[in-house]
Amino acid sequence: MNLAERIGLTALHRIDPETAHGLALKALKAGLAPVPGPITSPRLRTEIAGLHLPNPVGLAAGFDKNAEALAPLARAGFGFVEVGAVTPRPQPGNPRPRLFRLTRDRAVINRFGFNNEGMEAARDRLARRPRDAVIGLNLGANKDSADRMGDFAKVLACCGTYLDFATVNVSSPNTEKLRDLQGKAALLQLLHGVMAARDGLIRPVPVFLKIAPDLTEAELADVAEVARVTQVDAIIATNTTLTRKGLKTKGAAAIQGGLSGAPLFELSTRVLARLSRLTDGKIPLIGVGGIASAEEAYAKICAGASAVQLYSAMVYQGLSLAADVARGLDRLLARDGFETVAQAVGCQREEWL
Repeated sequence: MNLAERIGLTALHRIDPETAHGLALKALKAGLAPVPGPITSPRLRTEIAGLHLPNPVGLAAGFDKNAEALAPLARAGFGFVEVGAVTPRPQPGNPRPRLFRLTRDRAVINRFGFNNEGMEAARDRLARRPRDAVIGLNLGANKDSADRMGDFAKVLACCGTYLDFATVNVSSPNTEKLRDLQGKAALLQLLHGVMAARDGLIRPVPVFLKIAPDLTEAELADVAEVARVTQVDAIIATNTTLTRKGLKTKGAAAIQGGLSGAPLFELSTRVLARLSRLTDGKIPLIGVGGIASAEEAYAKICAGASAVQLYSAMVYQGLSLAADVARGLDRLLARDGFETVAQAVGCQREEWL
């Protein structure tokens, strides 16, 4: 992080978190944020679900909900970018305040509730996307929908032409009863519908499934089985958590919403390792939750992830974090004698079980 970025972050932390988030997005679109261009090397180049990534460090969904900053994000050092979540119809989300910094914990709690401008607005922006980037969309369902399962397929059918991958998000804790769709029967039905929509595209894209970190062992086994049966292309582990164990920030336990950032790292990595064992490495995994350094990204890979995503740590370390993590990951792989990311995947999985 350079001095200008440090000053910018300090200023943003003096104002309301959601307002600061909006200003950061505007600064990025205006060219005021660091965009180093592609970060890559023979060691960092990664293939996952048929996608060729310059490096395995991705941007998690939630930062750019409406696909507004695709061009600058494509140049910000990420190997791939996921935008959204997007629902069929625009919706305002939950009432403010709905984003909270937990500075002592290097964490964030959000309860946005899928606030977004709807699939048609996202489609129009995605149609103008940079072609030399790997861009995916997080699919969501409207809060008041009469057919939540159908919503995911509807968004994919609308936007799929302009995507490199799509993520089925049934793991947000901020839309009532959404996580119920992680149950085996419901998830099977939902994914069959999404896969049918995918197969109807002119150019079918990989479909990923994003899961919660709060699943029981039996629920996790069900997810692995459904992913196998429906031939999901990858699983993203994990979304935010409802747990508040060990937080230092006063009053944090009473704030409703999903917790992300540093406190999620260990929980999400253990879920990742368990899922790696359950799938026997046959379904690619993307590790997300608490990554704030190259060492933590490397730990996710060694636990079973073929690629990683980050977001919350940028609240404290800025957009330059993506490039820093990618460069550091290259050094760590070289240190341990790995010529590719794939060689390191799962090499320390047992340590997390």
